[in-house]
Amino acid sequence: MRIGELAQRTGVSTRSLRYYEQQGLLTSERTPGGHRDYPESAVDRVIRIQELFAAGLHSSKIAVLLPCMRDADGGPSEIATPRLVTDLTAERDRIESMITDLVRSRDVLNEVIDTAADRNG
Repeated sequence: MRIGELAQRTGVSTRSLRYYEQQGLLTSERTPGGHRDYPESAVDRVIRIQELFAAGLHSSKIAVLLPCMRDADGGPSEIATPRLVTDLTAERDRIESMITDLVRSRDVLNEVIDTAADRNG
């Protein structure tokens, strides 16, 4: 499929798809006319990349992680290594810490909102 179709099917801009290729996260073949041609599996790959970016991982970490994941279900492949487990555990812990901080910030905001609402209500 061409880049425009992949962008439409995944909701990701063509610019981002080109960036993913530049970073080694996504590959395509070239048609005789020089257009990118992606396999059907690219849809799952792009969705997986988006999920990993949303989790706060950087492209360099995603590049290491992707070969260790199956695109269709995101499960681990047979080439996942103990080093990868260590790295991913650290990433998970970082995300957990961010979640804790966000919950704390939300709770403070809720208190301020409640106090302001009580005064004005």
